[in-house]
Amino acid sequence: MTIRSVDDARFDGQAQVLVVGAGAAGLVAAISARELGAEVIVLERDALPRGSTALSSGLLPAAGTQLQRDAGVQDSPAQLAADIQKKCDGQADEVVVDALSTVIGPVIDWLSVSHGVPFVLVDGFAYPGHSVRRMHGLPRRTGQEMMDHLHRAAEAAGADILTSVKVDALYWDGSRICGVHVVRPDGSGEDIACSALILACSGFGGNAAMVGEYLPEIGGAVFLGHHGNEGHGIQWGKALGAELRHMGAFQGHGSVAIPHNIGITWAIMVSGGIQVNTLGQRFANEHRGYSEQAADVLRQPGAVAFDIFDARCHQVAMGFDHYREAFKAGAVRLAATLPELEQQLDLAPGSLEKTMQLVNTYAAGTASDPLGRDFTGQPTLVPPYHAVRVTGGLYHTQGGLRVDAEGRVLGAQGPIASNLFAAGGTACGVSGSADAGYLAGNGLLSAIGLGFLSGQAAARLVTAPRVVEAH
Repeated sequence: MTIRSVDDARFDGQAQVLVVGAGAAGLVAAISARELGAEVIVLERDALPRGSTALSSGLLPAAGTQLQRDAGVQDSPAQLAADIQKKCDGQADEVVVDALSTVIGPVIDWLSVSHGVPFVLVDGFAYPGHSVRRMHGLPRRTGQEMMDHLHRAAEAAGADILTSVKVDALYWDGSRICGVHVVRPDGSGEDIACSALILACSGFGGNAAMVGEYLPEIGGAVFLGHHGNEGHGIQWGKALGAELRHMGAFQGHGSVAIPHNIGITWAIMVSGGIQVNTLGQRFANEHRGYSEQAADVLRQPGAVAFDIFDARCHQVAMGFDHYREAFKAGAVRLAATLPELEQQLDLAPGSLEKTMQLVNTYAAGTASDPLGRDFTGQPTLVPPYHAVRVTGGLYHTQGGLRVDAEGRVLGAQGPIASNLFAAGGTACGVSGSADAGYLAGNGLLSAIGLGFLSGQAAARLVTAPRVVEAH
């Protein structure tokens, strides 16, 4: 991954806006730029646009959407921004948080109405840290479903998507990005010129050296992101003088079924489930959030924990495609009694029963949970009991290049180039400096929100003034 002088380029083709990466951020950027009339080429290293989004549950928060209004949910961009900042102790860039909180609702409506992406509002509960129900996703609750719709929408909008091409260098004239060099599977190369460049090539979760340097506490986690998350965009930005920010932040997940390596929805915990270690004991407040729970699980004996829940929680989880996949794969154990479940999970006799007795006292309000969870608002778990053996996982990194409210890449003194933008995992997210700052859905919030904003800003650089807003 290099920066080359434009004097070395031999441009074979050109585009007004080049987008590196065809994940959710890159595809939304392409759709957004096309609607302002820009010619767009998207460059994707894989044979099909997938990225980290395809491996996720495809959920993101949005405030003030038509879906919320139809469901009677009162929400606002200011309330979403406040929840984001509360979760990360106010560490996220206020300008970026406000921009994303303001635009994401209209973008969801725009993608639904104008581009046929069938978003639904997740019903039944609010995710930890969110003050209202605002999580949006596709009917099957999978990122793959979202990517399929975004891919079709980008093609229908007229964006050219070139797959199986790897960008290995940027061309730079000292003040602007002039183009890129790409390599095809047969080893042939090509130079493509551009008037604006959007780096949407994800984070660095698949780069073991960078994870070891910036995220040592999660180095032993199962990586559930895309293998192409090697930090190329971040490395390019750094080489050009961009400021790196919050490189210790990441989206972890404290419930990855093993040995299946399937993420188990945190809706189980939100609905009343608990986690215990191999001693049959709870070890953390499961309602803080699934990201910070990952490191807690990894600190348990053998880096193993067990999700414990009942049929009611199971039915909630069955609304998520990944959970149904895990269930079909045999990851979910079932037992009529706690002693039977202890035997199945090889827990010490009586250990799980003791933990459940304590939980029931917390639920009754006769004692307070020393780990800080409030059990009083939900029914207690009842037989038959369900369990999944899990470990901690890493989905996505949240640190990256510092950007402004339009996704323009910033250095210490401001933009490092007028025509360089970043979105998705290449850009610093809104989760603060560590895992505990990750609010459910922050990854796709930044990807889709900054994708839209950077696509619009890039298009405005290269086209005559024309206003097309999300609606």
